[in-house]
Amino acid sequence: MLDIRDLAVFAGAAVLLVLTPGPDTLYVASHAAARGPRTGAVAALGIGAGCLVHVLAAALGLSALLVASQSAFAAVKLIGAGYLVWVGVGLLRAPAPAAPPAAATVPATPAMAAGSAGRVFWGAALTNALNPKVALFFLAFLPQFVAPDGQHRAASFVVLGLLFDVAGTVWLLLVAAFTARATRRAGAPGPLARGLGRLTGALFVLLGLRLALARP
Repeated sequence: MLDIRDLAVFAGAAVLLVLTPGPDTLYVASHAAARGPRTGAVAALGIGAGCLVHVLAAALGLSALLVASQSAFAAVKLIGAGYLVWVGVGLLRAPAPAAPPAAATVPATPAMAAGSAGRVFWGAALTNALNPKVALFFLAFLPQFVAPDGQHRAASFVVLGLLFDVAGTVWLLLVAAFTARATRRAGAPGPLARGLGRLTGALFVLLGLRLALARP
């Protein structure tokens, strides 16, 4: 039997946290606005995959080890900060997507689509997995709902983490669909996508710099 307690409180808190806009939401929305709902959905699934890394790390105790070792935390922090800045600069420099005429549109081959989807997926996964603050969040949030003297704490961590991850991924999928549809209806997908991409890029650069300069 699992050692989960106050599941209703956990569910309410998780929903509120999931619905709070953040870097993941903007990252998915920018991809959906620039390249459509499918790309936005791939980015959402990538974020969910990256979150799984933190769920498993918390369950295995790696997050606690990361916090206990200042050198390990500093190394992961700098790697994560550098990656966030790199992603942000890429979004800031990306040109606005241009919609080609329908008659001149050349359908992408499956290999092209697969390669593009793979880059978006793994880029989103790394954006989440390399953020040590997400690890700290799980380490601080999940233990509140697990009995400290239970015999199945690791399994309880995994179940709670999966519930949170699934809820977050579903929400991001809805964000991707809504953003792509709203961008299409606005009639100016290029400028809107460009503006959203710049906003996301600036936020990622600021987050990366803040993470790198933050004191342990």
